[in-house]
Amino acid sequence: MPRIQPRGDAVTATALQAIPANAEDCAELLVRASRERRTVRIAGGSTKSYLGDARETDIELGTMAIAGIVDHVPADLTITVRGGSPLADVASALAVAGQFLPLDPPHGERATVGGVIAANANGFWRARYGGVRDLLIGTRTALADGSVVRSGGRVVKNVAGYDLNKLLVGSLGTLGVIVEATFKVLPLPAARDGRLGRFENAADAFAAADAILRAPARAESIAIARRDGAWILLVEARGDAPAVGRCVADAEREVRSRGGSTDAFAGGLRDLRELPERATDGALVRLALPLAAQARLAETAVSLDTFRELAADAASGIQRMHLVGEDDRVVADADALLLAARAVGGSGRVERRAQRLRARLATWSARPHGEVLMRRVKDAFDPAGILEPGRSVLAP
Repeated sequence: MPRIQPRGDAVTATALQAIPANAEDCAELLVRASRERRTVRIAGGSTKSYLGDARETDIELGTMAIAGIVDHVPADLTITVRGGSPLADVASALAVAGQFLPLDPPHGERATVGGVIAANANGFWRARYGGVRDLLIGTRTALADGSVVRSGGRVVKNVAGYDLNKLLVGSLGTLGVIVEATFKVLPLPAARDGRLGRFENAADAFAAADAILRAPARAESIAIARRDGAWILLVEARGDAPAVGRCVADAEREVRSRGGSTDAFAGGLRDLRELPERATDGALVRLALPLAAQARLAETAVSLDTFRELAADAASGIQRMHLVGEDDRVVADADALLLAARAVGGSGRVERRAQRLRARLATWSARPHGEVLMRRVKDAFDPAGILEPGRSVLAP
């Protein structure tokens, strides 16, 4: 039976905390909550609790006891882990075998496997290795009807059944609780190097990034930030030593050909990756843009009076802008950025905002395409509507 106990803290959005010991306990708790119409919030590392417009719930379901490695087959380059496993523990176990899971999400040191999947949390490695959707090959999920269902498998070449895993990626816990996942893994790279480029304008920085992205020797990550009045390009390469050397040479050539200066890469990606953790005041806007529109939107953000910081994944078109200032101005500027993204064929959301802005600044500013189909999926998985109320883009 799942262990359910009153919350110990006085200031909480939930009255009870449940800590199921395994997948079956988790499913039993969900079916009981569904029958009793008791709403449920799912908590792993709680690193993405700010996403969406979450509401108060009756129960907080903690996945911390559903943790550990189920199976690791180094020769097949696959690993199966339970959903509550910290991503850092998975990385440590794989390192012993000379392998790694190529995911570098924000809050990676505290995030759990289930939470990374549910939040579709990708970092700067996405363009090189693919995102959560590409690396995930199988799941087990506890559903609101009390069942535990399996999708996919534990081998890379798996074609059996519907690929329901894709529904879970980015679902924010609104469809079920991910209790087990199987991923593709890779050998640890033998070499690592990179370059830092400085530019006077965004157009040159993003043009250099695009050229490096298309070069034969692929970079692992290509990021752009705005620091001390300059546009900073950060290029990191990992792999075999000759390939890393070619990538670094390509980066130096492309930066200098556009009037930029280069320096040795001394880190900095982690600082950009953790921007969502620092952005506790004002609003953090996340845009998904066509690559050709990145420079224009970045310049727009920097020109705003509320602009504080920018972190752009120049290889995938994902940009995060942190806006801080007078509340009316922050709301207006955030809305303007979201509208500008849609105008160039992109999309956006308010990824994080101060508590006082929650009533004025919605996470999603526009209804999604395919809303009718999305509602049908939600109703099929969670007919009582108990899972993560308000978290989804479908929330009224």
